[in-house]
Amino acid sequence: MSHSPTIWHWNLLFNTIEAVQQALLDQRYIADRGLATVIFLALKLGKPLFLEGEAGVGKTEVAKALASVLGARLIRLQCYEGLDVHNAVYEWAYARQILHLRVLEASGASRSEMERDLYGREFLLARPLLQAIEEDAAGPPVLLIDEIDRADEEFESFLLELLSDFQITIPEIGTIRATRPPVVIVTSNRTREVHDALKRRCLYHWINYPDFETEYQIVTLKTPGIAAQLSYQVTRVVQALRQADLFKAPGVAETLDWANALLAMDCADLDEATINDTLGVLLKYQDDVQRVQGALARDLAKRARAT
Repeated sequence: MSHSPTIWHWNLLFNTIEAVQQALLDQRYIADRGLATVIFLALKLGKPLFLEGEAGVGKTEVAKALASVLGARLIRLQCYEGLDVHNAVYEWAYARQILHLRVLEASGASRSEMERDLYGREFLLARPLLQAIEEDAAGPPVLLIDEIDRADEEFESFLLELLSDFQITIPEIGTIRATRPPVVIVTSNRTREVHDALKRRCLYHWINYPDFETEYQIVTLKTPGIAAQLSYQVTRVVQALRQADLFKAPGVAETLDWANALLAMDCADLDEATINDTLGVLLKYQDDVQRVQGALARDLAKRARAT
């Protein structure tokens, strides 16, 4: 008989998609209807959510905002090349096991008794994936598996059991199942294709760069104290830069960094010199900086001041 974990009814908080949008907005995250819909369904169905999009469009922020909305603990697994089961799922506390083994030997314990005691839960060090499915009196957490495309393809196989059945098998102990599954959000910047087997276990959504009106709202909402004129100019420049032939267009994260930098400089009105001086906040490649400096920066300054 298959195990079916109890769905933690987060969906009781949200009767409508609009309620999800409003709850995220209360956490200063602006979600369009498409994103709010897939979040609503992920909570309703108890399914993991797979978010793809360019770096800096707000994928990670979805998990942070959602954890705040739900009043849940956020557990983040930052993926990287070489990530393995010992760093992501569990490992044994070897030093403690050795000390315990010496105590057992001194007490005259048999070999089978020593082996049985040596692999008890008290010696198991839970890493993010195991932490996310262990019972927690505070309720299930939000598990963020961030930038899965940076991990090796082999690591994806570790996730399949977790994403399909919310369980993890440890050879020495057996299968550990979540009684109340976490809310799972997997993100990818699409530096490589993620295997279909992983995607099939999730609901999918692509997050685009925001349009002008949405990004203007984001800048105004997330940059306290910014004047409407500067918010407008920042958004105009960033939107124009995304149409330029750049190696890496600025994301929303860079937009907000730039807005805060301009505020720190007491800038009230964008001009060519200010744009040139602060390009390093928006762009992360020297070739892009050089491409924008000069004529393009002059044109951007004109666009920023156009009504």
